[in-house]
Amino acid sequence: MSKKILLHACCAPCLLFPFRSLVESGYEPVVYFYNPNIMPYREFRKRLSSVKEYCGSHVIPMILDEQYSLERMLRLYLDRGNSPRCLVCYKERLHKTAALAVEKGFDAFTTTLSVSPYQNHNLIREAGENASRAFNVPFLYQDWTSGFKIAHEEAKRENLYLQSYCGCIFSEEERYRPSVRKRMNK
Repeated sequence: MSKKILLHACCAPCLLFPFRSLVESGYEPVVYFYNPNIMPYREFRKRLSSVKEYCGSHVIPMILDEQYSLERMLRLYLDRGNSPRCLVCYKERLHKTAALAVEKGFDAFTTTLSVSPYQNHNLIREAGENASRAFNVPFLYQDWTSGFKIAHEEAKRENLYLQSYCGCIFSEEERYRPSVRKRMNK
């Protein structure tokens, strides 16, 4: 018997490998786009459109949160205290995913964030496990980094939008000024 799983998707390219892996493992994934961290608005729209396009053309069930929450995310980043910036972002997205998983009757939830070798997998796991406990729904952590390059090659063939930074305004700055990387994520 397959299990219904809510798959948080940060973007279309990172969706490809985890989605296929879940299906091959007997899951019935539904894609959930919730990414209030993506800045600026134009970038948010490109990533949202790419997920819509891919899921639509491959008849993949999806739930889209199209709200752009610039002010809310900036407040979360600025009010984070000693928490690492990325943890704040992961927590926001995975808590919302877990809450929706419970609301819609999914058996579990997971995220495409763990396909990227550029993300902090320990913090992703921490945020997912915290959300799992808070909402009493299993979090499936998978290290899908082995499929990152494969998925991005497939995304190129599919003409999907390929972004050049994580999504937040801080990571956008880091792509142009790598010297700030260490200072920004403290």
